[in-house]
Amino acid sequence: MPIIKTVGIISKPEVTAATKLVPGVVEWLRQRGLVVRGDKETAAYDASVAGVAREDVPEGCDLVIVLGGDGTLLSAARAIGKREIPLFPVNLGGLGFLTAITMEEVFPDLERALRGEHRVGRRKLLNTEVMRGENVIASYDALNDAVLTKSSIARMIDLEAFVDDQFVADYKADGLIICTPTGSTAYSLAAGGPIIFPTVSTICMTPICPHMLTNRPVLVPETSVIRVISRGPDESVFLTIDGQTGNPIQENDTIVCRSSAFALHLVRPPRMMFFDVLRQKLKWGER
Repeated sequence: MPIIKTVGIISKPEVTAATKLVPGVVEWLRQRGLVVRGDKETAAYDASVAGVAREDVPEGCDLVIVLGGDGTLLSAARAIGKREIPLFPVNLGGLGFLTAITMEEVFPDLERALRGEHRVGRRKLLNTEVMRGENVIASYDALNDAVLTKSSIARMIDLEAFVDDQFVADYKADGLIICTPTGSTAYSLAAGGPIIFPTVSTICMTPICPHMLTNRPVLVPETSVIRVISRGPDESVFLTIDGQTGNPIQENDTIVCRSSAFALHLVRPPRMMFFDVLRQKLKWGER
């Protein structure tokens, strides 16, 4: 594990808990001789940090700390992009399936990370391309999902889906979610999709409110290439990546999804396993 010399901090804005935590983390890191980089949201909590654009924070960093919830983590993952920088996710009080480190655990877990004793989970990304004719007009890497939804009020959309050139179905639905195992506990779960263990090599296709009740979620191998063709009018469909970015889709555009060659390196709490997180977040109860 590389020696940690420079640490980036990405913070959720306007969170009461962060007003003390951010300056505390910055001071703790500097006392140990580390260089600190922060986004503008972090600088709003601590004026000693020269805030830079969020996408510039990971440059030169050996570790990136996220202070917020899963939405902030997804934004940070997009900023890290294809760099293999460990992401240290701290939950500031929301639901947070991915931000599993609590505020009480921040400093002990950071100490472990500096000693190289932290546990890191590799979370595969989903690459999504939008093809218009023979041209790729947009390309994204998602940690959670690529979602095709209707952009008009109360109208279903028409999607034609293929897996490795095998025809799957003509979906008439409110939308279609294509997600990673990491994303299985996000929008897909709310739409009736399965919970997938993070290390399972699969991609999940979950229809949203399909007209045909027999259209159910489908798991395909991680090696599969999924193609979805929009058969509705121009801009009746919108593609959203991780709930945060995307673009309108035109008729006959093809959305191509495949497992990315890159993964997010997510620091995990030393004692909390996947099912511990599920029990805590989904209120399944304790033994």
